[in-house]
Amino acid sequence: MTSDIHGPEGLVWADRSFLFVLGSSRADGNSEILARAAAERLPDGVPQAWVDLNTLDLPDFQDGRHETERLPGGPVEAELFKATVEATDIVLVSPLYWYTVSAQTKRYLDYWSGWLAEPGADFKQRMAGRTLWGVTAMSDYDERRADGMVTTLEYTAAYLRMRFGGVLLGNGSRPGQIRNDDRALLRAESFFAGETPFASFPLEQAVR
Repeated sequence: MTSDIHGPEGLVWADRSFLFVLGSSRADGNSEILARAAAERLPDGVPQAWVDLNTLDLPDFQDGRHETERLPGGPVEAELFKATVEATDIVLVSPLYWYTVSAQTKRYLDYWSGWLAEPGADFKQRMAGRTLWGVTAMSDYDERRADGMVTTLEYTAAYLRMRFGGVLLGNGSRPGQIRNDDRALLRAESFFAGETPFASFPLEQAVR
């Protein structure tokens, strides 16, 4: 595809960059397979960065927002922050664990809390207008079981005034099983071409 092709909401693909954040405890898991199938459909030249949280030496988040001075983060946190704020599109790739995101993914989102309070980071301002996406594999065929995860991501996007592209759902528990989910793989082909409206909380939706 050429660089002047427009993406969702009229955005130019040439101005987009995607960060895929892998949150599974298993390498090459079903969620990652599904995410890579969707990423293959991105136009040529759109930058993609892939970060595997399970391989990072990232400690559990320590909430110091109400301390007099937050301890500086290490180099891993600094690189993760840089990758996050430099991407126009953040894709959280996580299997469905207990009806929401994995522990690794939740820890990454917890770090967002610290960045919100980091002097000079301007995290909320920098994230506004960017797009949050989700990709997940689940063992249940009833996709309503993923509603908790969808709500988590949608409300996260709403708080930061981000756009929300939705969650790409697929069925897979055993390694590689997602490849048998033809419906999910078909959805993956056009997932990133879908609409990305600004996320909002239910009360905000009601007054529109």
